[in-house]
Amino acid sequence: MSEQPRRPRKTASTGRPGKPGRPGKPYRRPQKDPVRILAFEALRAVDERDAYANLVLPPLLRKARESGDFDARDAALATELVYGTLRRQGTYDAVIAACVDRPLREVDPPVLDVLALGAHQLLGTRIPSHAAVSATVELARVVLGDGRAKFVNAVLRKIARDDLDGWLEKVAPPYDEDPEDHLAVVHSHPRWVVSALWDSLGGGRAGIEELLAADNERPEVTLVARPGRAMAEELLAEPAAAPGRWSPYAVRLAEGGEPGAVQAVRENRAGVQDEGSQLVALALAAAPLDGPDRRWLDGCAGPGGKAALLGALAAERGAFLLASEKQPHRAGLVARALDGNPGPYQVIAADGTRPPWRPGSFDRVLVDVPCTGLGALRRRPEARWRRRPEDLDGFAPLQRELLRGALEAVRVGGVVGYATCSPHLAETRAVVADVLKRYPDTDLIDARPLLPGVPDLGDGPDIQLWPHLHGTDAMYLTLIRRTA
Repeated sequence: MSEQPRRPRKTASTGRPGKPGRPGKPYRRPQKDPVRILAFEALRAVDERDAYANLVLPPLLRKARESGDFDARDAALATELVYGTLRRQGTYDAVIAACVDRPLREVDPPVLDVLALGAHQLLGTRIPSHAAVSATVELARVVLGDGRAKFVNAVLRKIARDDLDGWLEKVAPPYDEDPEDHLAVVHSHPRWVVSALWDSLGGGRAGIEELLAADNERPEVTLVARPGRAMAEELLAEPAAAPGRWSPYAVRLAEGGEPGAVQAVRENRAGVQDEGSQLVALALAAAPLDGPDRRWLDGCAGPGGKAALLGALAAERGAFLLASEKQPHRAGLVARALDGNPGPYQVIAADGTRPPWRPGSFDRVLVDVPCTGLGALRRRPEARWRRRPEDLDGFAPLQRELLRGALEAVRVGGVVGYATCSPHLAETRAVVADVLKRYPDTDLIDARPLLPGVPDLGDGPDIQLWPHLHGTDAMYLTLIRRTA
């Protein structure tokens, strides 16, 4: 008996494995789709390197445009594929899990990324089903190989049998049986995040559904005109620009607007800044204090958005701003944001828990502490899948130490603003209440009147912004005055 071949036989007509005596079909090379390949590369970077899509995607798009492969429509589609897939990842995973015969953890991550991209095209866009399946299978052939492309094809054909609403009826538990798990699957948030946001928001089903839905909307690009360097009217002259909702310095760009094309942004007289961040800076600057108003501190200044606005506001009063950031590379970003500030300022790399300045040195202090970032899930959708409940325990000591440092840095009669881009009660009111037990000689300032015209700020004296109510990140702010 002759020895069996170690590799499958190939037919002369195809160069691929074939059955003896039967010629195979002519082999067709997969068609490379630059848009979907780029989207896949971005998703792999997010998964493999814990990168953020808002940092990974722009250079990929810029390189594609420079190569001549992309136009504006291609860039828009690639952006939608990446962000849409990340936002609805939880929902799509539930659908995919219903269409495969093994646990998702046993499916290779690159295969899951391709399947999720296909699921988004089928369930979250207007791309025709046949085109969505065909394009995704071609992508699979390019990036995964023909063998795994067959698996992708089989799964996507199952997904294509129903629309999103139909699939949600199948994979989401009924609301009456498990409200949090139902919302987690329908709105694509981890269950613990749904629970935490619901606790912070309060109220019934309507409010939390609106909030979770807002987290899945693409946020507008918002600019800030830095006082003394640019005016909102200049930015409003840009095509398809509209005034901000609440901040007098905010201007919103229409979908697809490119901040880099705005001259004031290129000249550093304006910048990209969520309106919620602007409101935090404005509230601190407007807070009443006793005594002089000459020295301001931004104690956690990176990457520099709030520091640049505070520096401009301080300059209008002849005040000095010290912007401090622990990480040197982030301190460099702060320096670039403040470059050209009309008033006196200094940027240093320093630890706010062990500061180099003397106690009582400042009249106004802002400390925007590191946090889970649950308030910015619109802009960083992958964060919802990356964070874990135990992360709160990691941030808690640092948040308390930074607030204590801020209270030591401010003089008697001065004001501290404690801010965070998270609405989680463990990162907001719990931190303030815990720290102030050691600082009885303080008063809480009602921050709501400092933001005239902004509705739904809660019962006070602190303020909580929300994506579904204000169109901003879910920023939190407490204002504290030292009294002795």
